[in-house]
Amino acid sequence: MTSQAAPGQACPAHQGRTPLHGPGFAADPAATYRALREHGPVAPVELAPGVPANLVVGYAAALDVLRNPSAFPRDPRRWQAKMPPDCPVLPMMMYRPNCLFSDGAAHARLRAVVTDSLARVDPNALRAQVEQTADLLISRFARKGEADLLGEYAQLLPLMMYNHLYGCPPQLGDRLVSAMRSVFDMVDPERANGELTQCMLELVALKRQRPGQDMPSWMMAHPARLTDEELIHQLVLLMGAGTEPEQNLIANGIRLLLADDRFAGDLSGGSLPVEEALDEVLWTDPPMANYSASYPVEDTDFAGVRLPAAEPLVISFAAANNDPVLAGQQRSGNRAHLAWSAGVHSCPAQQQARLIASVAMEKILDALPDMRLAVPADQLVWRPGPFHRALTALPVRFTPVVVPVQPDESPGETRWNVQPTPSSSTSPVATSTPSPQPSPHGGRQRWWSSLARLLRGR
Repeated sequence: MTSQAAPGQACPAHQGRTPLHGPGFAADPAATYRALREHGPVAPVELAPGVPANLVVGYAAALDVLRNPSAFPRDPRRWQAKMPPDCPVLPMMMYRPNCLFSDGAAHARLRAVVTDSLARVDPNALRAQVEQTADLLISRFARKGEADLLGEYAQLLPLMMYNHLYGCPPQLGDRLVSAMRSVFDMVDPERANGELTQCMLELVALKRQRPGQDMPSWMMAHPARLTDEELIHQLVLLMGAGTEPEQNLIANGIRLLLADDRFAGDLSGGSLPVEEALDEVLWTDPPMANYSASYPVEDTDFAGVRLPAAEPLVISFAAANNDPVLAGQQRSGNRAHLAWSAGVHSCPAQQQARLIASVAMEKILDALPDMRLAVPADQLVWRPGPFHRALTALPVRFTPVVVPVQPDESPGETRWNVQPTPSSSTSPVATSTPSPQPSPHGGRQRWWSSLARLLRGR
C-alpha cells in the first residue's frame, strides 16, 4: 500500500516541498498554510509538478519583500530560461514587457501609462455602467428562481466592463477571457497563451485603425510612446488583473454574505454589509492567493532561509493576511491587508476593482433579497491552481422576480475621459495621438447593442 501525506503536508514525490496544486490544496488551502508556517515565514513549495519555489507566508516578511524591489527584483528571465516551454505556470510567470515584470525606471515608465489611463475613467460613469450591466444580467435569470451566480453573473460582469473599457468587440472579448481563464487554470497553457497574444494583437490593430475613448487608445496616445509589444503586454496585465480576480472577488463576497452567519443575519434584517464583507474576503480569502514572484539576484539569506538565486520567491497574500501575529485585529474598514499587494507594485486599479465588486454585490442583493445557497457552503467546489481562490460554480435559489432593465440602446454617450491630457502632470507630446472626439450617434457601435449580442451568443 502506498503511503500518503496528510492534508497540507509534503510527500516524498515532491522532494520535501508542499504542493500548491491539485484538488486537495484547492479544497482547503488554509490547512496547507498552517503546515507551511511550521517552517517559519518562508517555506519550500511546489507550484506545479517539478517547479520549486519558496512561499512567503508571514505578514512582516511579505512586506519586507514587496517594499524592497532592489533586493527582490521581478524580472523572471533567468528562471524562465531553465523552464520547459510547456511548464504550466509559465504563462502566469513568464517575462512580459509590462510594469509587473520590471523594476526601476522601466517600471516607473510603464506604470505611468496604466495609472494615467485609469485616471481618465470617471468613477461616477463607471458606477452607472456597472449598475446597468448588473441589471441586464440579473434580468436574464431572475424569473427562473435559481442561477449559477458565477457563470451567469460574476464571470460575465467583469468581461462586459472590460469589453467596454477596452472598446472591444464582444466576440473578441469572449475569446480574450476564455484564454485568460485557461492561463489561470493551467489548462493547455501554451495554446492559451498563444490565443491570448493573438487576441491582443487583433485588438491593438483595431485600435490603430480606429482609436476611441477607451484604455488601449489612451495608452497608445501616452507620452511614454509604448511599442506595440509593450502595449499588448500592458493590456494582458490589466485584463488578467481585472477579469479573473474580479469575478472571484464578487463570487467569494456573495458566498460569504450568504454562508456566514455574521453577515446573513444582517441581510435578513434589511442591512447590506457589502463593504464589511469585501474587507473580510480581501483579508481571509483574497482572489489572488499566491503571486507577485520575485527572483533574488544571488543566493540570499532571508528570514532564516537560504534563497537560491533566480528561483521564484512567491508572496502568499492569503497566508500573510492570516498570519497568527495579526489575530484579533479589526478587519472591517482595515485596508492593511495585502490583497492588492504593497510597495511600488501595488495594484494600480484597486479603487476601480473595489467599486465594481461592491456595486455588483449590492445590485444582486437588492434584486434578490431572499437569495440563498442551493447547496451547503462546504459542498461548493474550488478550482485547482496555485495562484487564485476561485469557485467552479455558485448555485443559488430565490423567489422569482421581474427585474426592469433599460433598452439595449444606451440613452447617451458615456464620457469616460475626464482629463484633457494623459494626466494632470503630463502634457501631450507632438508624436502623441490625441484622443478623438466621439463619433456621431449613428457612426459607432453602441455599447448596449454589443452586450445584447454577446449575451445572445452565449
